Amino acid sequence: MKHLVLAETEFFALINETGNGCLIAAYNGFVEATISLCHGCDDHRSIVVALAYAEIELQHHPVRNLSEERKEIAAYISKALSFVRKMQKLLATSQVPPLSNPTNTPKKTTTAISPALQWTGSTLDLVELIYGLFEMGCINNGEIPLKELSAALYGLFGLKTKECYRYYSAIKLRKNTSRTYFLDKMLTKLNEKIRHDEELERMRK
Repeated sequence: MKHLVLAETEFFALINETGNGCLIAAYNGFVEATISLCHGCDDHRSIVVALAYAEIELQHHPVRNLSEERKEIAAYISKALSFVRKMQKLLATSQVPPLSNPTNTPKKTTTAISPALQWTGSTLDLVELIYGLFEMGCINNGEIPLKELSAALYGLFGLKTKECYRYYSAIKLRKNTSRTYFLDKMLTKLNEKIRHDEELERMRK
């Protein structure tokens, strides 16, 4: 559901103790996901609701009950809450900043067209997918450089960030046996759908 798009990021998984990634990278991913949401979604109501939901979840997070080892998380929760509220104010005045540095962005002579597809997951999720496709060698017979592949998929989904390896480094730092949280979840959901569809087909016979 659209209102959960920010609450389903790696950052929320970490603060809710369901993830084991790098806190700094997860926070940065949350920031980028928030900016991407404000830039990439044409449905203003969905953006407002998603920001409001994230604000409430952050505002009422039980930071006082955190153990000493997790006190650092409280500071990042406060930063995330402040950022969400700042974005709400900027959104109200149509002054949301872009993901990339404007000084490094080539000037365009034509009116920019919003991409048809919008990535509404976290940047870490997309990086998992990019590296998975690269390792499978299923794009251009595996002869496309990783840098070109990531740039193409970022462009396809309307993301302006050029970072890729930094997020891959954060994925490598995950402490679970399997570091590919997004791909593992995708695999589970697809198999569940296949089993569900097969069960429906058996019931029709």
